Order: sequence, then C-alpha cells, then structure tokens
Amino acid sequence: PPHESHYYFTSGVEREERLRPKSMWTFVSRDLPSFSNPKPTFFGFDPKQQKGIQCRFGERGVTAATHYDAGRNMIAMIKGAKRYILSPPRECPKLGIVPQRAHPSFRHSMLNFGHIALLDNDKSKNMSQLER
Repeated sequence: PPHESHYYFTSGVEREERLRPKSMWTFVSRDLPSFSNPKPTFFGFDPKQQKGIQCRFGERGVTAATHYDAGRNMIAMIKGAKRYILSPPRECPKLGIVPQRAHPSFRHSMLNFGHIALLDNDKSKNMSQLER
C-alpha cells in the first residue's frame, strides 16, 4: 500500500573491477559476466567506455525520478511490469532536466510526472503554467 515503506536495492561495481582477477570480482560482476568482460561482448561492445555496472532492484510502488543517463542502459524485468517514458536527449530542455553539474539534481527533471493524471481534472489548477 502507498502508506507503507517501499524498498529499492542498488548495487554498483566500479569499471576497474573487470580488470582484476575474476576471483576478486563481486557477485554483480560474477553473475553478470556479459557486462563485466574486459573484452567486447554483445552488451559491452566498447569496454573502455564502460562506466561500471549499476544494478537496481525495486518492488511494487517504487519510482525513479525522471533523469538523463549518459551511458547505455539495459532493463530486465524479472517479474511484474514497469512504465518507462523514453525521450531522445534533444528533448531534455522540454523535460526540465538540470544541466549544471554542480547542482544536486544534475541530470534529473524538476517535473513531477505524477501530475500527468491531474491534467484532465480541476486539480490541475494547482500546477504552474510552466509545468503544464
């Protein structure tokens, strides 16, 4: 239910890990060798450009803020369904993406996509014209 706590597990691996002996790899690199391989693979066709691995596991009700990722992404659904809204990088100015690297919200949108449902009813009057 919305009033209960929701959990989001994330595990990251620095890109240098793939250069270490496999016996020193963390479970993420061991279990996802296609992403960890120092040689080109279908998923990691330019290992020198790889920034590392970020695995994120969310449960029902968990959302991620609208943001821009500079690297490649892969999504694997183990169970259930998620909704993704994808836009090309040229649309970032229309999405309220913060472009300043020093800003705490760098690469994230200032828009609240949770408001989309409000556009069709009277509650939208509480939204700013810019957000509308």
